[in-house]
Amino acid sequence: MIPGFEALVEQRIKKAQEEGQFDNLKGANKPLKFEDENIPEEFRLAYKILKNAGFLPPEIELRKQLSHTEQLLAQTDIYSEHRPQIQKKLNYLITKINLLRGNRSFSPLETDTYRENLLNKIS
Repeated sequence: MIPGFEALVEQRIKKAQEEGQFDNLKGANKPLKFEDENIPEEFRLAYKILKNAGFLPPEIELRKQLSHTEQLLAQTDIYSEHRPQIQKKLNYLITKINLLRGNRSFSPLETDTYRENLLNKIS
């Protein structure tokens, strides 16, 4: 850091504290919520980097697809010709999520869509 800059920052923080600017902050006196509690420790940094770049972990991406497919199925007429295809996709997504849940030590790059999204974003 620039010499003297730290002192200036510290001085402004102390002044703001004395003026009570930090007294009514959102979430004050509440426990911190960590988003990565359920992510294995060896993946936390990688997930944080990917999240900041606009990517989601494979399971979250699948859950979003699952939710979208469930909504689509709910809006589809029972006698629609597309209903079996939507149901098939829904079953596929459920199976895929269950497989991911059963093996917590998966690599995020093992899923094809995730790998494709990552490669598209990088290139």
